[in-house]
Amino acid sequence: MRNLFLPLAISLAVPLAASAQSTTPNPFGIGADNQTSQAWNKWLPQMSSIGLTEVRGLRCGWGDVEPEEGKWAWDRLDNQLRDAGAQHVNFTGLFVYLTKWDTKDKPGGLPINALPEWSEYVTQTVKHIGGRVKYYEVWNEPPNFTNNAPASDYAKVVAATYNAAKAADPNCLVGLAAQSNNVNYLYQAIRAGAKDHFDYVTLHPYEILGSAGNGSEAVYMSIVPTMRKMLAAEDPAKVNVPIWFTELGTEINDHISPDDQAHALVKAYTMGIGQGVSCIQWFECMDGDSGKMGLLDRDGKPRPAYTAMAQLVKQLGQHPDYLGWILLNNQDYGFVFKGSTSNVLATWAPPGVTDNVNLGQPVQIIDPISGAETTAATCALTNAPVLISGAPQNLVAQAQANKNRPFPWGGDYTNAKSVSITMGARNVEKGLHTMSGATLAADVSAYGGSARSGAIPGGNVFVIDPNFLSFTTVPIEITVVVRRNPAND
Repeated sequence: MRNLFLPLAISLAVPLAASAQSTTPNPFGIGADNQTSQAWNKWLPQMSSIGLTEVRGLRCGWGDVEPEEGKWAWDRLDNQLRDAGAQHVNFTGLFVYLTKWDTKDKPGGLPINALPEWSEYVTQTVKHIGGRVKYYEVWNEPPNFTNNAPASDYAKVVAATYNAAKAADPNCLVGLAAQSNNVNYLYQAIRAGAKDHFDYVTLHPYEILGSAGNGSEAVYMSIVPTMRKMLAAEDPAKVNVPIWFTELGTEINDHISPDDQAHALVKAYTMGIGQGVSCIQWFECMDGDSGKMGLLDRDGKPRPAYTAMAQLVKQLGQHPDYLGWILLNNQDYGFVFKGSTSNVLATWAPPGVTDNVNLGQPVQIIDPISGAETTAATCALTNAPVLISGAPQNLVAQAQANKNRPFPWGGDYTNAKSVSITMGARNVEKGLHTMSGATLAADVSAYGGSARSGAIPGGNVFVIDPNFLSFTTVPIEITVVVRRNPAND
């Protein structure tokens, strides 16, 4: 289910606070790829044991249940649902992919020329499941896996799926899907006929989570508010539908350690819940055909991310109540929750920063990776998040006052008329940020002045402060001051 993701170029957001939905499920979910979903009993008990309840990996794809036209195969699906019940978890469904016998559409594309057959597949699947599954996504992260089909084709599939599923089970919920945080694609699909034909929205913002590791937390925090801005404009009846991250994860590689993966997970869930995401299905449960992304390795051995997930569920509770955000020492990110037994603060410092925070009273400082607890009134913060149980009331009050305010990124540019960046030995970023970060600034100074050389790679991707530019279409003027190099090439 994983795919290569497009680079993050410009993030659009609005300064709106997303409120938690009353119908939200447990936000702590998990996903599986094509390989691991076929071996669910190898990992399902370990996921259930730490409180993960929403599992993406039900084998209900078209080819899974209708391998030949009119011939239905339900044994594997029924076995999955039986085992899910025994483990007290819920599988979520995915209507996806073509069958070998469907020759009307190109391989890998949407079933746009076989909508009656597709609708019959949806009808029979929902009828057979008989209410044992509530949530169904339409396709996996379109426009991926659509053979470059336009959003209008996806809209037709969404409408057909919604109508067939609701006729079979009026209580089931149908999800509108998109790759990454592709708001524009969903905008086009809604305008082309998906309007009012969905009950929730699913996203896969992998690279936006990755950018948060570079100090771009405000971009990640803007995902849900931006989506709600679009829905308010294009489908007002659906403005408050739940928003799920049905895939989100971090792959371990030469640059990202198992501990780094665990740190990313803590940030993904605390900031996701904070902005109003109903459920995050971390990708993935155990290493399969998508690389080293699992909470468990191929042998089922837990990684630090598994322990971190367990600590999040333990400290925040199955249904965390987000209270608001704070900036400790005016720079360290903090998100406060009414946890299972006390108020809990998840906090970390910006990249490359080590800071000491005086909390004013003894608290329990918890390392999410090890679960070790320390009682102290001061805490040394790095970019590795910690959980603080028994957060002081003055910090809780600050967080509550900030809850409905835009999350800042070097200042509040909500009402600014312009944003800018000046390159030099030290980049000066005023609402406009380069993904190269400050580490490149000293190496790109050209002609001894405030400039960067275009011959040096990196730093050509910019992110606009999410409180400055939003989904709304407005006139924009972009000014860049450039000059030729001595070689004039």
